[in-house]
Amino acid sequence: MQLSYTEENYLKALLKVSFDSGSEAVGTNELAISLMVKPATVNDMLKKLKEKGLVDYEKYGKITLSADGKKIATYIIRKHRLWETFLYEKLEFSWDEVHDVAEQLEHIHSQKLVDKLDKFLDFPEYDPHGDPIPNRLGELKVQFKKTLSEVAVGNSCKMVAVKDNSSSFLQYVVQVGLGLNNEINVLSKQEYDAILVIEVNGQRSSVSQKFADNIFVVCQHCEVGKICPNERCTFN
Repeated sequence: MQLSYTEENYLKALLKVSFDSGSEAVGTNELAISLMVKPATVNDMLKKLKEKGLVDYEKYGKITLSADGKKIATYIIRKHRLWETFLYEKLEFSWDEVHDVAEQLEHIHSQKLVDKLDKFLDFPEYDPHGDPIPNRLGELKVQFKKTLSEVAVGNSCKMVAVKDNSSSFLQYVVQVGLGLNNEINVLSKQEYDAILVIEVNGQRSSVSQKFADNIFVVCQHCEVGKICPNERCTFN
């Protein structure tokens, strides 16, 4: 099925919003915010995607991907995250540079190229931002994770991914001294505006709730993709 770049981007965004929300059904406003477009624009595109049998949608209702739509969206995400990994690991792009370039490369339609790229990278399971990479069968690792804003004061956790892949946010994460698999100690939280004081590698920083909402973490004892063996873990 021939799809435009915009149609592919909509399918990918639908699946990503579904992942982030933990629900297969996505609201029109949620999708519009993700794509940074007006809800009316989303409605126009959804009509086209519905005609092609890629989404199930009624006006003012929730949106779900059809089996074909989910398959295509998963494949686009697979390509995107493999290209990000290639750019980061082999061409030494920084993690805040890879997203925009991968946005262009993800629209290349060559199954052979994608499979060879996967093999060349030794079948990576996660991209530079900690997001799981679907395998050739469309399967991906399940992550038992929370956002940093959900971690109680006095607890420690480990950063495993970011929700916001924008350059400005990723650069800010680096300024705070954070990186994937870094330990984070949550020292305090302001009751008024939920500002967190965290400690990373001995460096203390105050971060907003918006920042904390975009950092995914697991318990220190957790192994990503598996139930934590610690009975007291609140991440399971």
